[in-house]
This record gives sequence, C-alpha cells and structure tokens, in this order.
Amino acid sequence: KGILSNTRQQFTFPSIFIYGHTSSGKTYVMQTLLNTLELPHVFVNCVEYFTSRLLLEEILIQLQSCCSEAEQTSHVPCDTFNDFVRLFKQAVVSRELQDQTLYIVLDRAEQLREMEANILPAFLRLQELTDRNVTVVLLSEIVWELFRPNIGCFEPFTLYFPDYSIGHLQKILSQNHPPEYSADFYAAYINILLGVFYMVCRDLKELQHLAVLNFSKYCEPVVRGEANERDTRKLWKNIEPHLKKAMQTVYLREISSSQWERLQCGNGEPGQLKGLSAHTHVELPYYSKFLLIAAYLASYNPVRTDKRFFLKHHGKIRKTNFMKKHEKTSNHLLGPKPFPLDRLLAILYSIVDNRVAPTANIFSQITSLVTLQLLSMVGHNDQLDGPRYKCTVSLDFIRAIAR
Repeated sequence: KGILSNTRQQFTFPSIFIYGHTSSGKTYVMQTLLNTLELPHVFVNCVEYFTSRLLLEEILIQLQSCCSEAEQTSHVPCDTFNDFVRLFKQAVVSRELQDQTLYIVLDRAEQLREMEANILPAFLRLQELTDRNVTVVLLSEIVWELFRPNIGCFEPFTLYFPDYSIGHLQKILSQNHPPEYSADFYAAYINILLGVFYMVCRDLKELQHLAVLNFSKYCEPVVRGEANERDTRKLWKNIEPHLKKAMQTVYLREISSSQWERLQCGNGEPGQLKGLSAHTHVELPYYSKFLLIAAYLASYNPVRTDKRFFLKHHGKIRKTNFMKKHEKTSNHLLGPKPFPLDRLLAILYSIVDNRVAPTANIFSQITSLVTLQLLSMVGHNDQLDGPRYKCTVSLDFIRAIAR
C-alpha cells in the first residue's frame, strides 16, 4: 500500500515494476489491494492481448467502463501510441478521473518486449506523455535487467515478491479447510502434505490441487471410525503410499481428479497409473514439451549438424563423400549422447515460434524433467562446462507429445 498514493489526488510513481516467481501472489495482491481501496484501475493480461493494438484498445475499453456499471462498450480503434494518448486523455476527462490517480496494471508484462520498441518506454512515461495522474504497474516473472531497453528509458520503482516459505504455504493452504473438520485437523494434514512435496514442488496452485485431491484419503480412517482426528500416526500410515503415488505425477496431470479418486477407492496399484510408466498420454507444460523435443534432438544429432538444421542463413555447407566409421551406424542404435545446457537452450530457441525468455520457470521445468526421469543428468565434463544431460525417452514418446 505504501507505493500507492496516500490520497486520491496526490501524484504517485509514474511506473512500478513488480517481479517474482510464478505463484508468489503478485496478481492476487494487486487485484485485492485495488478492489479493497476502490481505486480506479485497468487490469490487462498481456498474454491474452498480445499485440500493441489489442492491448491499447483493451485499456481504453476498460477505462470507459471502470467508473460505470454499464456493460463494456465496443472496441475503440487505436493504431498508434499517439492515438492512445489522445483517446486516453478524452476518456479520463469524460469519466471525471482527472482528480484522482488511475492505475493501469499490465500482468505478464514480459510480453511487452515482443511488441514495438516504443511500447515499453512509452508506458513507463505515460504520466509525462498524458500529463495525467496515472501510474502504470508492470507484473512479471523476470527481473528488470532483462526488461531494460538498450536506449535510455525511465526507471520504474522496483518491488520484489519473494517465494512463499514453508510457513507461509502452511498458513495459506490451511485456510481452505472443509467446514466439517476442525482447523487443527486440516492444518496437520497440510503439514504432512508439505513435508512430502515441498522439496519438489513450491507452486501454490499445484499444492492446492494436491491438497484437495488427497484429503479424502487422509480422512478415511476417521470416517470408518478406526481413528480420531488426533491419531496422526495412523493417519500418516494410511496416506503415505498414496502421496508417493501422487509424487510421480506432479505437474503432469496424467489422469483427471475423478480418475484419481476412483483409483484410490479401488485400492489400485501404482502400475495402474498409465502415464510415465507406459509413456502414453503424458500432458506436459507447454515449454516442457519443447524442452524434451530439443533434448532428444541434442542427444541424437551430432553438434556439427546444429548449424545446418537450426540456423536459417547458415551459408554453404561443404559436401563430403566419406563418412566416419562410427557415423555409418544409426545414432538411435548407439544411444543418446550427453549435451550441455547451453546447447539445449539454443535448440529450444530455434524450434519455438515465439521468443522465449530464460526465466526461472524454464529452468524449473528442466529440473522437473530430470526429477521425472525424462532427462538424466550425467555430471560435469569439467569445472567450466556445467551440467550435461541425456534424453531418456523414445522416439515414439517424442512423436506423441509433438502431436
């Protein structure tokens, strides 16, 4: 609250940059703060409105209806930022917002780097360009140093949202306890859940999903009358094997929640989880699929072919009439070869259509692939090379996720 103006008429920072890892509360805190204080604001997700024209028009549409209970009006044509400044001034006057601070919040703001070069600097100086009491808030998962344009620009006020500690996660997850059970009983369950999953998963949304999915199994001894809410030892013994099963599918969503519940009710064996074990129908996150494809290409293609396969303007390639003895054998028969991390990322950037920022999210997905044994880490070649990896899945598996 301290970064916002103390009174509605007071000018505040022209731009604020808030960053932190995914699921660290950035979006929720900003929405709650603006709604609780009833401050006039516009909230836009830059992934949904991925071009400058769509983004500027959506801001104007929301601005026209932010102080009115009427439905949103039709879109306002806005081709350039000059048009946006002119229309923005008109909208502020028509909605009688000139005497209070207006907040424009751009969530997933790293997408602004994919737009025209003038968009980001212009938003940072919107207060100056419009001569209005407006503050632009940028929410992102990457640091400001990766945002800063090459040319000089206005430096925003920077605020960091740290990851939730295990204590914070305990408090947040414990608030969702079912009314039919006591708060202490549910808090004990959350403590057990975090004790199992905290080292491999710190995503609040994923932990909330796991908490809801496995709570019924934790309650079974109490429902059957075999234990009371304080028999934590019996409750732990009952839930332990099921939490170990769930650890095999963190982030993957191999089966739906209803299928998982049916499997638990039927006392199914781990072999019934047809996913990683059978390599069929695994639903990976978006970039994890491309990372796995890039890992497969790096494992089975020689380094010298990267320029020919992944570089558009690679120049002339000399043709040779001879092959080395070991190259006459199929690479698939020889098995996967280790590759460094920088080669994996270079291939990833070449096969993904849009630009990929090297965020903590990308590196955490690589770690998840290693944890799930889809990639294997084979150690360091030397002290300067860093970690090396090998792809452990088959060509059929790669074809399945590529579809």
